[in-house]
Amino acid sequence: MTGQVRTVDGRVAGRRGQATRQKLLDCLSEMLSSSPYRDVKVIDVARKAGTSPATFYQYFPDVEGAVLEIAEEMAREGTGLTELVAGRSWAGKAGWQSSEELVDGFMDFWRRNDAILRVIDLGAAEGDKRFYKLRMKILGSVTTSLADSVRELQAKNRLDKDINPAAMAGALVTMLAAVASHQKGFQTWGVKQAELRPNLALLVHLGITGRKPSR
Repeated sequence: MTGQVRTVDGRVAGRRGQATRQKLLDCLSEMLSSSPYRDVKVIDVARKAGTSPATFYQYFPDVEGAVLEIAEEMAREGTGLTELVAGRSWAGKAGWQSSEELVDGFMDFWRRNDAILRVIDLGAAEGDKRFYKLRMKILGSVTTSLADSVRELQAKNRLDKDINPAAMAGALVTMLAAVASHQKGFQTWGVKQAELRPNLALLVHLGITGRKPSR
């Protein structure tokens, strides 16, 4: 958490207040992992944090406001996914490694943030622009970097120029996000995590380079 932390009425929170606020967010995050978003109530979050609803309302207008705070923090972390693409080589064995690391990064990020990402997806699907913007913030930077990689390969005449870089990158990132959010579902189909990873990396490599990988 960076910068000054303020209460709902604009006062700067002291060290104890900041700790209380963070504890409320941590408890809410934990509850979202086991309870439907719509079922979480202020009184339950406050009780779990060992404080009162009145204290909760000092820092957040409602549960949704607190959820958005958690989502914003997670979205800032999500922009780091671009590091899995920017400046990476897609030639030869390095290209296969880039594909694997991109897949691993997405899968790990979704596993760590599964609960709040489900809430973001729900809000975005319901047309809430705040959640939609957060989802675009998470996926936007890595999509742009991936599109740049496609353009670079096209400039070197190593990829068909008829391919639309933004469309290809957007399709691959959307695929990665969808698969990452459905990891448990694959297990019910008999697909083990160790089997999913290389197949997903293959699709990424084919999409970006147009070629089978050199391993």
